[in-house]
Amino acid sequence: MKNSAKKVVEKMFAAFGSGDIEKLVGTVSDDTEWIYHGTHIIPKGSFKKKAGVSAFFTNILERTEIINFEPQQFIVEGNMVVVLGQEHQKVKRSGRELKQKWVQIYTVENNLITKMEEFAASEEVN
Repeated sequence: MKNSAKKVVEKMFAAFGSGDIEKLVGTVSDDTEWIYHGTHIIPKGSFKKKAGVSAFFTNILERTEIINFEPQQFIVEGNMVVVLGQEHQKVKRSGRELKQKWVQIYTVENNLITKMEEFAASEEVN
């Protein structure tokens, strides 16, 4: 289970990295829930089901240029995968650049992500 849960999360990250939203959504369950706790720059949000996850990622890819997205450490316990990472992005409309450090907690059941919860800190760098 440990390796399969991690592999599912890695597959989702690879799909995100290539901009393939359809493949990314293929890694989540029908009743998945994604919770982003937000920062002082990026507002909190909750996204449910495949349609919500699709909208979440489409919004990110349409509005920002991902300069760097780096999952740095994976901690696996049963069907839970905790990922520590960082990212650097540029808001297309304003040109503002943001850097963010985050912790994402994934729950994986039957080789699909059923829940993701993210805690982040962001700063404007430009």
